[in-house]
Amino acid sequence: MSYENVAADVPLSAMEAYLEFLVSSGVDCCIDETPHDWFSEPATNKTTAVVSTPAPTPTPKVVRRAFKAEEAGHISADAKATAKAILQRQKQTVQQTQGSQSPQIAVLPDANAVTSARDTAFKAHSLEELRQSMLEFEGCNLRLTASNLVFGDGPAHAPIMFVGEAPGKEEDLSGVPFVGRSGQLLNLILKRAGIAREQVYIANVVPWRPPGNRTPTPQETEICRPFIQRQIELVDPKVLIFLGAASASALTGSRDGIRKLRGKWLTYKAGAFERDAMAMYHPAYLLRSPAEKKLVWRDILNVKNKLG
Repeated sequence: MSYENVAADVPLSAMEAYLEFLVSSGVDCCIDETPHDWFSEPATNKTTAVVSTPAPTPTPKVVRRAFKAEEAGHISADAKATAKAILQRQKQTVQQTQGSQSPQIAVLPDANAVTSARDTAFKAHSLEELRQSMLEFEGCNLRLTASNLVFGDGPAHAPIMFVGEAPGKEEDLSGVPFVGRSGQLLNLILKRAGIAREQVYIANVVPWRPPGNRTPTPQETEICRPFIQRQIELVDPKVLIFLGAASASALTGSRDGIRKLRGKWLTYKAGAFERDAMAMYHPAYLLRSPAEKKLVWRDILNVKNKLG
């Protein structure tokens, strides 16, 4: 089957996510059309090529094929525009890295990174201090591919705190959690329940967007956990709400699915800090399964009654 036939069957959103995943993951070269034996090059030539001028940023092969598919009428111009935007962002990233005096370096996500995160988080005595500490933290490699730190949104000491798993594309670009369709739906639910947005603080377990919206790895979650734990303590909400099973699992250790967890009062504990908590369906799930909105409505009213 030709690439053009495959491209015609692939949703535009899936292709956009794949292209962005490749670039965000560090794909910076394409596969040549013909094999090239680099070992046959003289050592002096290879050294000169590295030292003299940086090589131009090549076009990923998948993007070039997308252009060809568009010319053949098998892919929309929107996809081509997206590919161009991704390439432009890639070039800017390369230029910034080449012009930087101290380029960012990936680290090994081991126990030392977790210890460093814990020490860094609990030195912060305010949300602003915590945010600054996270901006300077180098122990999580997600910071290398994310556009922004997505810290949190809402007033300090809000009575309700929502915690999701990780930011998506729109949140990554804006640096604010839950600003996309999921956030708009959550705001609508709160409004209809009579809960003012000013009563709510929203954050994520992982504050940097994973490439291509993939699920955070257990190591990434473990490294980021001290930051969200400290954030919860500093906000000091009366009620904590986990949006989805992933955030509930990360912060309570529960291995139950969201269908089993939702609607039940849980206890969140981190050291001496303890709060009532509840798990709810994530708004993104409700967009796919609108029939489940009635369950979230019950849960949000339950939380409202809890607050009095």
